[in-house]
Amino acid sequence: MDGYKIDIQLRWADLDPNFHLRHSVYYDWGALCRVDFLDKYDLNATAMQQLQIGPVLFREECVFKKEIRSGDKITIDLKLLKSRRDYSRWSIQHSIRKNGETIAAVLTVDGAWINTAERKLAVPPADVEKAFSAMPVDENFQWTG
Repeated sequence: MDGYKIDIQLRWADLDPNFHLRHSVYYDWGALCRVDFLDKYDLNATAMQQLQIGPVLFREECVFKKEIRSGDKITIDLKLLKSRRDYSRWSIQHSIRKNGETIAAVLTVDGAWINTAERKLAVPPADVEKAFSAMPVDENFQWTG
C-alpha cells in the first residue's frame, strides 16, 4: 500500500480554552486511524475478540509542531516504522497535517499484541500478519529481532 490517510472532523469539544486543539485529542486521532486501518482488513473488535488477541501500547509520544485551530482541515496518516518479522512488536508513526501538507504533529506509538485470554504478550495470528504486511512503511523502515 502506497499510503493510508483519513480525514478528521474537528469538533468544538476538541478545543481547549485557548481555542486550539486539546493535547489528548492527538492521541485519540492516532487510535482512530489505527483502528480504521485494521478495520479495512477485517481486523475489528469482534474479530480480535474471536481471535483472543488485542493490541497494547508501551509508549505513545506526540511532538507538537503547529497549532490546530477551529476551521483547519485535518488529515492523519499511518506508517510502520519498525517491526519484528512476526509483527509481535511494532512501532507506528502518524503525521497529523493541517490545511494540506503542514505537519501539525507527529505521533509515535510502540506496541505489541496480547493474548486476551492468557493476558500475556503473544505472536499474532495470520489475520494480523495480513493487515500489518499491507501497512505503508516509512522510508527508513527496519525489521527488528
